[in-house]
Amino acid sequence: MLIIRSNTSNPAFNLATEEFLMYNKSEDCFYLYINAPSIIVGKHQNSLAEINVEYVKENDITVIRRTSGGGAVFHDPGNLNFTFIMNDKQSETADFRKYTQPIIDVLQAMDVDAKFEGRNDMTIEGKKFSGNAKSYYN
Repeated sequence: MLIIRSNTSNPAFNLATEEFLMYNKSEDCFYLYINAPSIIVGKHQNSLAEINVEYVKENDITVIRRTSGGGAVFHDPGNLNFTFIMNDKQSETADFRKYTQPIIDVLQAMDVDAKFEGRNDMTIEGKKFSGNAKSYYN
């Protein structure tokens, strides 16, 4: 698996890289990036309904749409983003446990009470710290 760590905090660049890798990768990838303050909206969301336009403009917050569905999220330098880009033609169904278990294992080895709960969430002491989504490209 190719491991790629972005050297920029530009959210447009990081999400464009994610999309580029999805459509052009030659092997499985694990992509890590940290964004400057930004709001990342889901594929099917109405951006204007999800943000406070005045606040976004006053605080110079970038708004970007991602290729996966789900709710809007806020990114900043305290947020590490990870993406698995896999050539998994067997199923269009996301196996979130398969991809999140290594992260949970590392946290548990550090005595952090991390768990996989619900449909696609990772939690610590019952509080969500990571939601997960999938984009499918055929």
